[in-house]
Amino acid sequence: MEDARTSRALELMNRFADRTGLTSAVTPQRYLWTDAFAVCNFLGLAHATGDAAWLRLALKLVDQVHRVLGRHRTDDPRTGWISGLSEQQGSAHPTAGGLRIGKPLPERAAGERYDERLEWDRDGQYFHYLTRWMHALDQVSRSTGDPKYNRWACELAQVAQRAFTYGAADEERMVWKLSIDLKRALVPSMGQHDPLDGFVTCSQLQATASSLGQPLEPPLPTGKFFQMLDPEGLVSADPLSLGSLLADACRLAQLRQSPELIDALLEAAAVGLRLYAAQANPLAPAEGRLGFRELGLAIGLAGLPLFEDQVAAGRLEASTVAQLTRHVGLRDALESYWLLPEHRRVASWLDYVDINDVMLATSLLPEGFLHLPEPEREEWAVPGP
Repeated sequence: MEDARTSRALELMNRFADRTGLTSAVTPQRYLWTDAFAVCNFLGLAHATGDAAWLRLALKLVDQVHRVLGRHRTDDPRTGWISGLSEQQGSAHPTAGGLRIGKPLPERAAGERYDERLEWDRDGQYFHYLTRWMHALDQVSRSTGDPKYNRWACELAQVAQRAFTYGAADEERMVWKLSIDLKRALVPSMGQHDPLDGFVTCSQLQATASSLGQPLEPPLPTGKFFQMLDPEGLVSADPLSLGSLLADACRLAQLRQSPELIDALLEAAAVGLRLYAAQANPLAPAEGRLGFRELGLAIGLAGLPLFEDQVAAGRLEASTVAQLTRHVGLRDALESYWLLPEHRRVASWLDYVDINDVMLATSLLPEGFLHLPEPEREEWAVPGP
């Protein structure tokens, strides 16, 4: 029987699927970040409802993302898979060339003047979007036991590390945004949490591959990302970044890896939450707020009960977790705010309706995104049609 949260998530995801061409005749409109969360939401709905139709939608979305974002744009003179592979090989290795962001405008041409405002709407590849997709693919493998999706995620991790990192082995850095063919830096600065995303995601992929008995050759570049980590530079008051910190800590805790890093992430999140709480205005009008950024924090906060379990098991410091749990009510406050219909009629919501709807659904039903199921666990087996 569906509860109210599951029912609301179901409604949001049904509308998203229809609006973006997953379950309708609309030309598919794929966007990598949003679709990564959507895949996890469909898996979560399959588990929550026992309805295999949601699993089939997750698999259909994976295929559609690869067929759209793994290939050149329709307005690009280049055609085929962005990896340059043949049709047959591209289908077998759809992530071998990375995946496009899915922005509305073509990427900036070589030699074209940089315009910061326009760049946000231009296509290319983002590392932190690729890691979100790796996580989504891995969640499919964990939920179905099919190693193919983990293998695609591992291939994506390998190509992303090679393309986005540069410099001597002990001084490596990362690029924020690359061209579609991964040959040109479009925004050369390094994202604050990109090495962290790379390390946590590779750790997860490695654990899944091991559980499925899948050899990794060459090994994943987990250590390369770890060397670039700056535990002292993780603090952020941005709600989306805060949510990502908490989600990364949640994944590491479930993997039972890197306890010192988990402590560092939670301490950084505690500082960031204090800063956020001091500056955020819960009564600010919806027109001046970005729902998906605030909901990113709500999603991260949904993982707090797991940290309390880790404290009880003696794996985490109680004092650090206590600093976080005092903010636990913020999740409900953010959800309640964005569930109000009048707040979802303003331009700031409607302009980003797909990502807003999907991340609201993730906050309502976070298990598909936050929970790392073991492939052999029967409670995650989805009944057939």
